[in-house]
Amino acid sequence: MSEAPMVETTLSKALKINKDLARYGAFAEIGAGQEVARHFFQAGKASQTIAKTISAYDMIVSDDIYGREANGRYVCESRLTKMLGHEYDLLVDRLAEARGKNTCFFSFANTVATASSGSNKQSHGWMGVRFQTRPNGPANDIILHVRMLDRHRLQQQEALGVLGVNLLHCAFYHLQPTEDFIPRLVESLKDGQIVIDVIKFQGPDVEHFDARLMNLELVRRGLAEAILFSPKNEILNISDAIYGKALLIQRGTFRPVTVTHLDVLQKGLAQIKDDVYKSEGKALEVLPMLELTMHNLQADGHINEKDFLARVETLTSLGQHVLISNFFLFYGLKRFIRRYNPHFMALVVGASHLNKLFTEEHYNNLEGGLLEGLGKLLEQKTKLYVYPHKTPLLCLTTKSFFPAPHLRHIYAYFVENQQIVDISGCDETGEYLHSADVMKMIEQNDPRWEQCVPEPVRQLIKSQKLFGCKA
Repeated sequence: MSEAPMVETTLSKALKINKDLARYGAFAEIGAGQEVARHFFQAGKASQTIAKTISAYDMIVSDDIYGREANGRYVCESRLTKMLGHEYDLLVDRLAEARGKNTCFFSFANTVATASSGSNKQSHGWMGVRFQTRPNGPANDIILHVRMLDRHRLQQQEALGVLGVNLLHCAFYHLQPTEDFIPRLVESLKDGQIVIDVIKFQGPDVEHFDARLMNLELVRRGLAEAILFSPKNEILNISDAIYGKALLIQRGTFRPVTVTHLDVLQKGLAQIKDDVYKSEGKALEVLPMLELTMHNLQADGHINEKDFLARVETLTSLGQHVLISNFFLFYGLKRFIRRYNPHFMALVVGASHLNKLFTEEHYNNLEGGLLEGLGKLLEQKTKLYVYPHKTPLLCLTTKSFFPAPHLRHIYAYFVENQQIVDISGCDETGEYLHSADVMKMIEQNDPRWEQCVPEPVRQLIKSQKLFGCKA
């Protein structure tokens, strides 16, 4: 019977890198100390790996080395990429002639803000590595955005140190198979220590990583609560993307997105402008987002990666931002958004979903039950927009929804206070087109499906044969 492989410790990983004579690099760390570099010093033989370490704590010194950011911030992705580029280029310029034939150069950097419990500051940071996989080879980048959840600074620093060593170890020795990368990235970290809500790959030697699938894996494993795709299929840092904006969020399965979904979004955008002005006293940019939950993506117990990518690509083809979240209930999503954004937000749903919102079993984990859940969801700067659910036989709106008798007074309260509002009348909408019905048409090769989806989506589905299309 073979023995189980030994789990490498953080120090043993650092020592392995130190003993690897092909690796040589620089460390630049700002904000929490030399939390990553110190592991390499403690492991021994650091002179074989470390060309230099630097902590440019003073802002003037930091700006003099790396240049000032246009936004004046220091804990941001642009600062990290400048740090990586500056230190890597300096290393190659100085040492390529002397040892470039036998050395894979790298630069590691992080810029972080730690905070003790009780502080209003957010404990987060950017971390990355620029590296060669072979001497004189091209540079590749792996970049992370992390949040530290430990209560005390010392614990946050320790977690960052472990994560940084893991990142270097993965970059040097575990680029294949891709499915092993994230589990190895978080080795020796406890559940609830770190949130990784962005991971990016750039360079010819990391092209085999699909950043969309890697970020989805972060959400699936509970390492991130949500991820956000731009209309260009880029991974965005959510806090930066939603900063200073009003938000309109539409949840759905979008398999595929239908013309009804677009009409819902357009009527929501028409409604939200007045609500933003009334709530904020000024106009704000509105960011619409189409949200998919992990619950919807794992309807049969697992994620179909091809299906997931098809949904993201069809939605981004419409110029929309796509949010993937771990929040089954709206109040969890709302509380997550409030961590970064205090401005007006609206969640838009079809009228048929009101019944789910008022299902008491969904709130069993809350002491106050449904009342607590709805109280956490709906307040002065949050509204639920309801779109008519129209069929040949009926049309559902807020006025035709009747919850259980003991819940009607709760529903009436939110309706009368205009926190649950209709955004369209039955005469202004067509029959509600469900994704599931359109999907059946595609599977049955019924050409009527083409009239049920927006033009760009139709072309994309047919050209790439998405969702099993046999065009």
